[in-house]
Amino acid sequence: MKKISLIAASLIAGISFNLNAATVAVLNGKNISDTEINEFFAPMLRGQNFSNLPQEQKKALIQQYIAQELVLEDAKKQNLEKDPLYAKELEKAKEGILLAVYQEKILSSIKVDESKVKAFYEQNKDKYVQQARVQARHILVSSEKEAVNIINELKNLKGEALLKKFSSIAKEKSIDTGSASQGGELGWFDQSTMVKPFTDAAFSLKNGEITKTPIKTNFGYHIILKENSQPKKQIAFNEVKQGIENGLKFEEFKKIMAQKTQELVNKAKVEYK
Repeated sequence: MKKISLIAASLIAGISFNLNAATVAVLNGKNISDTEINEFFAPMLRGQNFSNLPQEQKKALIQQYIAQELVLEDAKKQNLEKDPLYAKELEKAKEGILLAVYQEKILSSIKVDESKVKAFYEQNKDKYVQQARVQARHILVSSEKEAVNIINELKNLKGEALLKKFSSIAKEKSIDTGSASQGGELGWFDQSTMVKPFTDAAFSLKNGEITKTPIKTNFGYHIILKENSQPKKQIAFNEVKQGIENGLKFEEFKKIMAQKTQELVNKAKVEYK
């Protein structure tokens, strides 16, 4: 029943693809669009859109997609489509697609009344809460002395001047290469995302403020710039309505599939040997 899990991933994610595809790479003269990448990695992305991912993650996915395309091209050059094993696997794939279509027909026929969706939200409001978050940058260095020197270089700056200088130093000196190229940008995170010393320091800062002393973790010494913050809040019904509806649809789908499967088994003549 592997295909069910793939349908579930797509359904619950509520994936929508961008019709205005943008070219993200050119492979041997052939354009590769962000829509192609999005569709290929949809089950893994689980509702995230490729175009909204961090630059480093985008690049990694593009490289992975290109590698797969090159292997596929090589397989075609070797005329593996004429190989008996290909024919055998193709028949298996056809059966899998047929099963997926069967399930999709059932899935698309299920309708969930909005009152049930609203009731589920009201009964599970505690699950639809966005935790307090901060948006921050950091500079990571290996020694406390270097961290102190950087803080001294930044401590009298504010606003845009601080942000510009902080980003410049991050690109030049931070050993966290993933964020360094983005000027130390870490994006938004809540208290469960980072290691505790880092989180405690980031949440204790005021917006636009840097840490006055280096923050030590297992990775090294951090200088943190807190850019923005958001308090804990209840997520509005309209923001989660589609996800709840999809979840309820899938629960109904599982019941229908179990019932249909049992009916077919009951009608069949089965001999165990």
